[in-house]
Amino acid sequence: MRGGFGPIARVAKVGTVLGLAGLLVTPVAAAASQRPAADASVKLVGVFKITAGACSSSGGVTSGSYFRMIEPGGLYVANTSSPCGTDTYTPLLPGTAGGLSTKAYQPNPSPEFDSSGNALAAKIFQPQGFEGTNFAVSTNAKDPQTGDKVKVPSITVRGGKISGQLEAFSVGWNTQNFNQGSPKPGGTRPSGTSGPTGTYNAKKKTFVLEWESLIQGGPFNGFTGEWYLVGTFSS
Repeated sequence: MRGGFGPIARVAKVGTVLGLAGLLVTPVAAAASQRPAADASVKLVGVFKITAGACSSSGGVTSGSYFRMIEPGGLYVANTSSPCGTDTYTPLLPGTAGGLSTKAYQPNPSPEFDSSGNALAAKIFQPQGFEGTNFAVSTNAKDPQTGDKVKVPSITVRGGKISGQLEAFSVGWNTQNFNQGSPKPGGTRPSGTSGPTGTYNAKKKTFVLEWESLIQGGPFNGFTGEWYLVGTFSS
C-alpha cells in the first residue's frame, strides 16, 4: 500500500505547494508591475528654487547659481558690474517666485524697462547689473525677441539625469530682448546652444541645471550665454 500511494501523495503535495506559490507570487508580481521602473522618465512640474550665487573670498569665483558670457573666440567676457573678484561671473539671486517655474509662464511686467533701460522682471531672478545696466529674466507665451509662440519650460529626470526644453527663457537688457533658451523657439539648437542637462536627487530634491544658448542680434551677437542653476525643487 505504501508503494502504491507514495507517489500519488508526493504529487499531491507538490501540486499543493505550487498552488500556494502561485497565490503568493501573483500579488507580489502585480505590485511590482505597478511600481515605476527605476529608470522611468519623470516630469518635474513645480519651481526650481535657486541657491543664490555668492562670491568666494579666495578667487572671486561664485558658488551657487550664476551666469557667464562666452565670446566667439571662447574666452569668458568680463562684467564690470559683477560684485565678484573674478568678474566673468555674475551671481544670480532668487526672485519673488524663488526660481524657474515649470508650472506656468513667468512673464515680463509692464513696463518691461525703466527709463534708463534697466529690465524690471523679478519673478525668476532679481535683476542684476551687466555693464552698468540691469538685465532680467522672464518666460512668456510669445518670445519677446522672435515673436514666436513658445511652450512653458519643461524639465524631465531619468535615472538622476536632467533633460528638457527651455525655449521660453528670455533676457531683457538695455531695452532689448535676447532669447536665452535651449532649444530656441521652434526647437532649433544653433551652434553654441546645448542642454539643458544636469542632475537631480529625488530624496533631497536638490538639482543642478545648466545650459548654453547662442545670443542672436544686438551688441553681443554671436556670443553665448552660460547658465548654471543649483538649488531645491519644489512641486
